[in-house]
Amino acid sequence: MSTKLFTSESVTGGHPDKLADQISDAILDHILAQDPRARVACETLVSTNFALVAGEITTTAGDLDYTQIVRETILAAGYTRDEYGIDGHSCRVESRIDPQSPDIGAAVDDGGAGDQGLMFGYATDETDELMPAPILLAHQLAHRLTFVRTSGLLPWLRPDGKTQVTMEYDGDRPVRVHTVVVSAQHDDDAADEEIRAGITEKVIAPVFSAAGFEWQGCIRHINPSDRFVIGGPYGDVGLTGRKIIVDTYGGAARHGGGAFSGKDSTKVDRSGAYAARWAARNVVAAGIARRCEIQLAYAIGRARPVSVAVETFGTATCGTADEHIAAAVQEVFDFRPAAIIDRLGLRRPVFTPTAVHGHFGRKPECVRWKDGTGVELFRWEKTDQVEELRQALGM
Repeated sequence: MSTKLFTSESVTGGHPDKLADQISDAILDHILAQDPRARVACETLVSTNFALVAGEITTTAGDLDYTQIVRETILAAGYTRDEYGIDGHSCRVESRIDPQSPDIGAAVDDGGAGDQGLMFGYATDETDELMPAPILLAHQLAHRLTFVRTSGLLPWLRPDGKTQVTMEYDGDRPVRVHTVVVSAQHDDDAADEEIRAGITEKVIAPVFSAAGFEWQGCIRHINPSDRFVIGGPYGDVGLTGRKIIVDTYGGAARHGGGAFSGKDSTKVDRSGAYAARWAARNVVAAGIARRCEIQLAYAIGRARPVSVAVETFGTATCGTADEHIAAAVQEVFDFRPAAIIDRLGLRRPVFTPTAVHGHFGRKPECVRWKDGTGVELFRWEKTDQVEELRQALGM
């Protein structure tokens, strides 16, 4: 088999684009907690000591203090000092909010899609999470960067950071880590050698040692620009929806172009992508194929997708044709937006945790709020339709 390289990247929650995503999803969740049928399309811009929230929001929710939500999210991401370029305590916050267009609202009220568009879901058996190895490892490195900062293991770290993993593949199977890149924002007085040693020992080694791939001889670029003191919204403007490849499959699968954060689930950019991942994940978990990519496409105001396409890249078992798998997928999964929302629990405030470290490859989990009510996160990551798919295919 021939070898090849493939690379994916991730970013921490302190990256300016990810900070914007988190603000947009935090606003969405605050609204859904009071009004599950709200229509929300919220965009955020962050820059030096400034945040702007804009969008179309129609809701019955009251007591919405957008400024406070923005501040709390910025502080939670670690931006607590003026020297970081934005401080959640004191930054300037503005909002420009209008209601959703009544033309769109009427179509969605009848169960139709909130817009036209296409979206993809993907799964592969190359990791236990049924995710491509490069993006999964890049996410884990970014998550670990945040952990060592907030836990005090590497106290000189600042919130912004980027990770990148290049895997070597033998055919379509990942075999080893070829190159890793970690760019971590740091305090002005942190020494280069201290940074490299700390990130190698406290970030790279724990993640790769647990991953099960060969990595000891990999190429390592740690802060390759040598100095990364200025970062976050101070170093670059952040916008909602600019990390759509980080949010999905790291470039290993196609993308329809629609971003997720800040959108309620009548927007099929979000709900359709979640449903397509759910279906693709179940196809692979059922042993129907080792890799599966599912495309959905919608027309605004229409409930049923205009097309459902399945691609298994020649990995389908028992010679099952992709068109037969597509027919089984449509028999088992209801891709109407209202059905997706109901089945995946997408009227609940479940979105803020998705805004960092990817929307896919995460373990479904239940969380409890202070009032005792619970909510299930990442329900689209369940493999709960395996037997139904096998039966539909006569397996």
